[in-house]
This record gives sequence, C-alpha cells and structure tokens, in this order.
Amino acid sequence: MQPGTTAVVQPESCADHRDCFTNQLRDVIGLKSFQHWFQGRTSISIERDVVRILVASQFQLAWMQRRFVRELTSCAQAVLGSGASLAWDVAETEAEPAANASPAVVKADAAPAVIAAEPPRAAVVSATVISERSQTAPREGRRFATLDEFVVGRCNELAVTAARHVCEAPGAVACNPLYLHGSVGTGKTHLAEGVYKGIRRLYADRQVLFMTAESFANQFTHALRTHALPGFRQRFRHVDVLIIDDVDFLDGKRGIQEEFLHTFQQLVSHGKQVVLTANSHPRLLSQMSHELTSRFLSGMVCRVEAPDLETRRKIALAKSQELGTAVVDEVLDLVARRFTNNVREIEGALNSIHTWYRMTNKRVSLATAKHVLSDLERDCVRVVKLTDVESVVAELFGLPAEELRSDCRTRTISQPRMLAMYLARKHTQAAYKEIGEHFGGRNHSTVMSAERKIESWLRSDPDLRIGGKAWRLSDVLEQLERQLQAS
Repeated sequence: MQPGTTAVVQPESCADHRDCFTNQLRDVIGLKSFQHWFQGRTSISIERDVVRILVASQFQLAWMQRRFVRELTSCAQAVLGSGASLAWDVAETEAEPAANASPAVVKADAAPAVIAAEPPRAAVVSATVISERSQTAPREGRRFATLDEFVVGRCNELAVTAARHVCEAPGAVACNPLYLHGSVGTGKTHLAEGVYKGIRRLYADRQVLFMTAESFANQFTHALRTHALPGFRQRFRHVDVLIIDDVDFLDGKRGIQEEFLHTFQQLVSHGKQVVLTANSHPRLLSQMSHELTSRFLSGMVCRVEAPDLETRRKIALAKSQELGTAVVDEVLDLVARRFTNNVREIEGALNSIHTWYRMTNKRVSLATAKHVLSDLERDCVRVVKLTDVESVVAELFGLPAEELRSDCRTRTISQPRMLAMYLARKHTQAAYKEIGEHFGGRNHSTVMSAERKIESWLRSDPDLRIGGKAWRLSDVLEQLERQLQAS
C-alpha cells in the first residue's frame, strides 16, 4: 500500500492508538523495513495528537527523518487525524538533559523539526537539544557569564548596550546581526554568553544555540562525510537565536563559509537573531567571502576595546572580591596600571596574588604585590625588533620587505612605510636615527615627520586602500599590533 493511499483508521475503533499506529506503519513500509528500523530499535508513544518516536542515536534520527518522515506523517494522520504531529527524541545516555531544553516537533503537514516549547522528560533529550548540549553549546558543568557580571566602561559601553538590547528584543532589525570584535581578552565571549543567558531567562520558549565557529566547521565536515547534511541543516536553521564565537575561524574556509552563509540568510530573513564575535573587524577578514562580509556589516558592529585605566580598576576590584583576596587599595591600583592589554592579564595577576594570600593567610601589601608580580612580568618580557615591524607591515600590505626600504615614493609604498616607522617608534627601543637608517637610510627628521603624520591621521581615522578594500586606519593599526604581539 502506498503512503498516499493509506486508509484512515478511526481512533475510536482501536483500543490502543499506539498499536493502531504501528500496525498501520508496518503495512505502509513493509514488514522487512519495519523490523529493521523500528522493531526493537525505537520506542513509539502517543500523547494526544503527538506521535513521539525515541531513537538511539543522532545517525538513526537523521536517516529515519530522511527516509520515513512521509510514511510516518501519513500513518499519524490516519490514526489521529489531520492535526497529528511527530516528535523526535534521542536517548540521552551520559548526562541529564539541559534545563529548559525542548524537543523537536514535526508537524504532520510541515517540514521536519519545528521547535516546540515543551520540557523534556527524564533521560530523554531531543535531537536539537543534543546538538546544543554535547556539540555546540558548552559541555556539562560550564558556567555561563551574565551581563550583570560584566564591568562596563567607556571602552565597551556601546557593545554592552547592544547586547542588552538583543536580550530584550532578539531579532530586532537594528542589532541583527550583532557583530562584536576586539583584541583577545577584552570580553567578547563574556558578552556573547551574557546574551545567551539573558535570552534564555527572558524567553524560556526560544531555542538558543551557542557554539564556536570551529565547532560549526567540525560538525559541517562530519555531516558532509557521513551524508547527514539534512540533519545538520535542520539543527541550525530552525533555532531562534544563533550565537557564534570566534567567527573569524572561518576566514579562508570557502566551503564552510558557503554553508554558513545559507544558514545566516535563513535565520536573519525569518527574523531570528544572530550574534557573532571575532578578533577583527569584518573588513579585516581578508579571506572571508564578500557575501558574508557585507552581511556582517548590515547589522550592528561594535568594537570592544582594551579596558582603560578606570575600567581596569573596576575589573581588579570585582575580581579580588570574587576571589575573596584581602588586599589594600594600592595593590588594585598597581595591577590596573601595570597590566594594560586585556582582562585576562589582570585576572592572571590577581590569581597570583590570591595564591600568595592563601599560602600565607596575610593581607597583601603593596610591597608584597610588587614582589609577586615582578616575577610574573620578568617571565613575560618580549622584545620587538625592527625586523618584526617590517615583516608584519609587509605581509599585511602584500609587499616585499625590500620595498619598505626602497626609494619609491608612491602612495602604495609610502603609506605602509610611514606606518612601519610609527610602529617601530612605539613598540621598539630604537631611536629615530636607527629607524631611519633601517628603512632605506633616511634621516631622523623623516621618521619624526612620519610619526606626526600618522598621529594626525588617527584623529580623523581615514580609510586606507588595502587589497581593493577600504580599511579604517585604527583597524589597520590594531591588526598590525596584534600580529606583533603574536609573532
């Protein structure tokens, strides 16, 4: 019997709806297929007009949804009426389901995996929630940060405001997508986690997915290898909020970018919220497709800057209170002044001080803090050389290093050369004369002029043309300084 010609079985004539459904399904798909895929391999239950099918694995779920969804829909309608729906569950074997998880429900007359707000049963979790728990969202035991814990300062207040707006109105056009970028350790992931927690608290019925771009890439590759792309797309394109951390991981990965583009379009076009974090501005992702870059720029792009002195003081105070370290105020000021690059440095310094405090159980004085932190700073000293500056500038602008030392005065050479001189003066111990001699035997006044020129440009922050794209000067300098720190 073909699915399209299945006879309608009135529920009243069956003492047990489940038996009616399984008998109907056996007739439709054949005894052999029923025994191979359903008998002893699945658990079928019926709750009102929902047929709930419990399967053993993600693979079985993806296969059965591709192969039998039409037949199952037909049988559900035959037994329960036209309003019947399917609910797919995957047996949870390692841990309890996440709080507020909701099963994937398939309407009988619609595409698979429409998410319904319904609490999970013990020891059972849906396919969509499995994806969020074990593959995309954090592992069991991870504690998500909240926006209330984030220390706000002038360096990040716009980003925090945008994050709070997303929590209150996910999917609003003004902040969709929300793209947060900045150097490492400035709080981008904290803000993304805060959005995750905030939306789950305010909108318990929304399906929120938090993951790294690396995890997205790994899952896509696995789905491609195992011929399970329909299940992969179902998991990602039917969520209400998608939060991707470190999206610049996709830079240069063309095939994965294409898949992410389609996922992005599907969500945003249907009013679903997308939140992204990255180390670089979208325009600085030189190997990202133009289609993705333009979409990243279409929403709200916020830069999370390194914390200023006042913000660093607040962070140091909040961290010391969290650790329960007894310190004098001068110690917190010392930490805020010495560790200027990012929040992680401040946390590392306070962890060292707290360890000493626990060892001695004595209040940490300024002299003690200086002694503890001196060892930490001594072990992390890194000397930047003129050749390091020359290398990173030449690489970013796609030039041979010799061109920066040449007599050429065209703009495509002179601008990178001025940037190199400016960075050399800022990050090395070289004198003006040494820098001038390194970059083509120029005199010290040329280097001083280049330094003044770049400083005046920074006040207006003009665009520079690099690789056919317009980049803000401040973004270019940020990228170069990040590469200097990493080299």
